[in-house]
Amino acid sequence: MAVIGQGHFAQAAVLPAIEQLEDVELTALVSGSEHKLDELGEHYGVRHRCHYDQLGSLLASGAIDAVYIAMPNDHHAEMTLIAARHGVHVICEKPMAPTEAECMQMIRACEQRRVKLMIAYRLHFQTANLAAIEVARGGALGKLRLFSSIFAMQVREGNVRVQPRRGAGPLFDLGVYCINAARYLFQAEPIEVVALKVAGRDPRFAAVDEAYGAMLRFPEERVAQLTASFGAYDRAYYEVIGSDGLLTLDNAYQYAVEMRMMVRSSHGTEERTFPKGDQIAAEIEYFARCIREDLDPEPSGWEGLADVRIVQAIQASARFGRAVPIEPITMPRRPYLGQEIQIQPHGKPLLVDVQSESK
Repeated sequence: MAVIGQGHFAQAAVLPAIEQLEDVELTALVSGSEHKLDELGEHYGVRHRCHYDQLGSLLASGAIDAVYIAMPNDHHAEMTLIAARHGVHVICEKPMAPTEAECMQMIRACEQRRVKLMIAYRLHFQTANLAAIEVARGGALGKLRLFSSIFAMQVREGNVRVQPRRGAGPLFDLGVYCINAARYLFQAEPIEVVALKVAGRDPRFAAVDEAYGAMLRFPEERVAQLTASFGAYDRAYYEVIGSDGLLTLDNAYQYAVEMRMMVRSSHGTEERTFPKGDQIAAEIEYFARCIREDLDPEPSGWEGLADVRIVQAIQASARFGRAVPIEPITMPRRPYLGQEIQIQPHGKPLLVDVQSESK
């Protein structure tokens, strides 16, 4: 596997995750920084180290079976198309791309070259979120009615997420988690959205909005509301309420802390704590299995496209101040408890010339 992009997430999570896996070899690093390539390459014992303009030659060499794309969102489509052209399998960070059109390009290119395409929804393999799906499906909460979620952080000034580029801002970076959670808990696709955005006077938000709020209408008159903010105290939480009970999950979207679930129903109140694990190693292990056994990954490119379509509808609603209909994408598969993969957390990673996204 080659890792394309050596930003904070790649260094803090992706590289040490691959190092943990016995059956996946970190064979190449791709970056625009010679310093990063040298230090990280030496640390992880990586044979191939190349700049972005050398990626085509690297993939043509036959040394790489798959790539992990950990670049900014506006480069996801370009990198995926290069990999597909060389018959190399792709796991791509979410959001899949800034637009539906780019998502479709990625899907079609991978289909034409018979390349596996998986979008890195790590929570589709994480115990707490899969347990929440099981509770929601199992009937203990009664008929599901409401979903509510907040994902917020104080973004670091100058971070790539607030730079003037396509796919930046809190909706793409944080909101996509809330959208995806609503979809897998309701086991359905939204059909309409009403949304608003908060511009923010802070200099950090000169190029992007500070926050988005949205309300999604699902079939059977179910409602999901979400807030994604780059200018508020750290919070990653959701709640799903049914006719007979409710479920809450704290730290629901985080990858480096434990999660806490509370279920209240006619059976009483139950609380569970889920220890942190290596979520990125789990999803890479699953992806490697899909390649070896010729399985179609879940989450697929269609899963990524569904969220990007909803993100674009939220943007349109906030821009025009009206409800916007959403054409649902039929999803043949959704995450379920059988996808659970538990891997112990890795140790402290080497970080070279990077800072976390949050203050």
